[in-house]
Amino acid sequence: MSLTLAQLGWDASRDAEFSPLAASCVAGRVSRVDRGAVDVLTVDNPLRITTSGADEPLAVGDWLALAVDDRHWYVDTVLTRRTTIRRATAGGQSQAQVLAANVDVVLVVVPAVPEPRLGMTERLVALAWDSGATPVVVMTKADLTPDPDGIVDDLRASAPGVDVVAVTASRTDGYDALIPHLRPGASYCLLGRSGAGKSTLANAMAGQDLFATADIRVDGKGRHTTTFRELVVLPSGAILLDTPGLRGVGVWLDGDGLDRAFSDVEELAAQCRFSDCGHDTEPGCAVLGAIDDGSLDERRLLSWRKLEREARWIARRHDARLRAEEAKRWKSLSVQMRRSGRARP
Repeated sequence: MSLTLAQLGWDASRDAEFSPLAASCVAGRVSRVDRGAVDVLTVDNPLRITTSGADEPLAVGDWLALAVDDRHWYVDTVLTRRTTIRRATAGGQSQAQVLAANVDVVLVVVPAVPEPRLGMTERLVALAWDSGATPVVVMTKADLTPDPDGIVDDLRASAPGVDVVAVTASRTDGYDALIPHLRPGASYCLLGRSGAGKSTLANAMAGQDLFATADIRVDGKGRHTTTFRELVVLPSGAILLDTPGLRGVGVWLDGDGLDRAFSDVEELAAQCRFSDCGHDTEPGCAVLGAIDDGSLDERRLLSWRKLEREARWIARRHDARLRAEEAKRWKSLSVQMRRSGRARP
């Protein structure tokens, strides 16, 4: 099935950005990323592009200007990323992994069973806000818990200002609550831990079984059924980006994602008597006062502190790596200059 650029999320501002390249390039959107290659959707036909030697890794959702040389297509330009969902890589490395690009809405998928991990939800919501996209929390498997309303309330308290919807696979109308959030031409990304029901949700949104599903393991941990990131256009006209389940989510935040994810704590902190209040034992602390009167769960404060510490640690490591790379670059240039000088007659 051929698609127009508009159906893939193209708009007037993209047209203006691409205009200087239009004479020699073709526009396309990355629909799948594999090691060393990407699939790109264009108006005429899908293309498989080799990415070895690229300056930086491409991501599902990227818009590209493609050119051809000796009948081989290559990436001429990566158009501006309006939003970028990133997480810190595993092992504490001081670099970010891009999960998806140019996403309008992040669907944070949280299973009702096993018991939701509110800390994971807060991490994903923070990543979504920081990316520039809007998060929506989707509680799956609502039919498997005796208290779905109670879990929804807990999720709302853990994601202030974020819409929370409950869905279930047991009824044909089990996903109706999500329909008002889907807009033609808008891009949606599914984020959640393994076994959260993302692939089942994606199939329901697509109206057919496009993605493999599997039961959770006997130890309650999820199975990886999605092993790569992929973009599909839904019957509703919305654009869906599915991603593999996440076992861990390191926070890579350089915007206001943490502040927005913990807006309740931030608003209270602004009311403290002292501007440098540590929310520990200080008199006149509005945060501790809210915990004492029950209007703020202490878990929220502890989670906020944990993510803030982690974000700062990763930022320090990243800055140190950049400084080391810059020093190495200048050292290499200095060596080249000395060699060049010795080579002169």
